[in-house]
Amino acid sequence: MKILDGIKQEKIYGIIREDNSELAYELARAYIEGGIKFLELNAPLDVAKKISQIDDVIVAQGGIITTQQAHKALEYGARIIASPIFQTNLARFASCYETFLIPSVTTPNEAYNAWRNRMPLIKIYPVAEMGGVEYIKDMVKPMPFLNLLPCGFVKIDEIMEYLKVGALAVGVGRELYNKNNYDEIVKTVREVVEMVR
Repeated sequence: MKILDGIKQEKIYGIIREDNSELAYELARAYIEGGIKFLELNAPLDVAKKISQIDDVIVAQGGIITTQQAHKALEYGARIIASPIFQTNLARFASCYETFLIPSVTTPNEAYNAWRNRMPLIKIYPVAEMGGVEYIKDMVKPMPFLNLLPCGFVKIDEIMEYLKVGALAVGVGRELYNKNNYDEIVKTVREVVEMVR
């Protein structure tokens, strides 16, 4: 299955931002046990290396802003490069290495520019700061050809609204793992995964 089709089917794109390798790995395992298959790790590369070896899980390495970082991420098993910005150097890298790149933008003009540069999926970040569900609705209405991935302080009870107004999938992070223990995280993730099916 192609990455874009997979993300569209799963609808939930799990995000983990954690500098501690052990904790990031534990959180990733909880996401996977809960049913998440697409996972963005803003964490040390050794976590990506371990998680990428698990069947049916696609790892995105987040926070990539240089081609050197992108090279390293691929070496450690990432299948997706996720960047907090959009720049043509990374777009060329993705094309050259046949790698799936998810750039981040904030404005409609930036989103259109990323689309013109053949970005298959565009992260809108930080979506909550930009206006949340209404912002995505207003962006998709004149440009329904955009495949948008809203991210940044997305609440669980907003996920279905984002999907209804035209988001291809939704990136969710701390709302999934700000629980007390592993089992609670698994339970929350499982409920979210079931909700979007």
